[in-house]
Amino acid sequence: VNRLTAITTNQEAGWFLGLDDEVIYRIDKEMLEEQYAARLLPPPAAINLSVDEVSYRKYHRYLTNVVDTDEKAVIWNDRGRRREVLDRYYTAIGEDNCKNIESVALDGARTYITSTQRYAVNATIVYDKFHVLQKLNGAVDMVRKQELRKARKDENKELIELMNCRQRFILLKKKSNLTEKQSGYLERLCKANEPIYKAMLLKESFLKVYDYNDPVEAEEYLRGWIKDAIESSLDMFKKIAESFLDKLQYIINWFRKKISSAISEGINNKIKRLKRMAYGYKDIDYFRLKIHQHCGLLNPRRYSH
Repeated sequence: VNRLTAITTNQEAGWFLGLDDEVIYRIDKEMLEEQYAARLLPPPAAINLSVDEVSYRKYHRYLTNVVDTDEKAVIWNDRGRRREVLDRYYTAIGEDNCKNIESVALDGARTYITSTQRYAVNATIVYDKFHVLQKLNGAVDMVRKQELRKARKDENKELIELMNCRQRFILLKKKSNLTEKQSGYLERLCKANEPIYKAMLLKESFLKVYDYNDPVEAEEYLRGWIKDAIESSLDMFKKIAESFLDKLQYIINWFRKKISSAISEGINNKIKRLKRMAYGYKDIDYFRLKIHQHCGLLNPRRYSH
């Protein structure tokens, strides 16, 4: 049961074994609880961490996940995303282990930053590149939504067609990664709508900051971008620029540590797939265990022979 539920749904495992779904659930949860107590209590300490949140239910219900970026595995999680939640991990591993932490990659949440500054006193805090770009794409998409609402109000069919949800991914991709057809579509859209044109210019110019290797040069370029964004007529980019200015040192720390954002992105995608496979989880404690089973140290492939 434990091996099957690590690679497929409880329903499929039950069908294969000739067992009821509820029986599979009870067996799986009991085994995972035993494994959790044996392997994850007390929580493992790590040298390089990534901290992120994941939604487990509608209406802002979140889990905080702590990832060992060297092991590429979730090593701890708990319900909520307040400062006190991450505090529980740091207090559980102890003061000496906290002092040994060298880097912590975050999604920019002030609650996580405050907790890390308090406990991991020697760590370099990094605003993870993946989440920085996620925020940037979110700002572009908000501009698209605002302009789409205006187009619908004005009954501008051409703009409605150009800005509908099916086309949004073109705005979120790097310009250099677009096909010839997609590039032509984007050019049409930018000519037809000035705010989207400005949003795309700001997005593409921001991406150039990651071409720098020297933190000092990167900071100088980023400060110039923040100034341009604040002076733009786009409210969403003004807000994101002010947020980046507030967390500037953590963005620049990425150039000092170069922590890979692919780890966070890969684990987030696994967790999303896990939720889709099960059509959501009513039992939040079971969901926490399943994350460890699929994305952490309770994965059977890590300890089976």
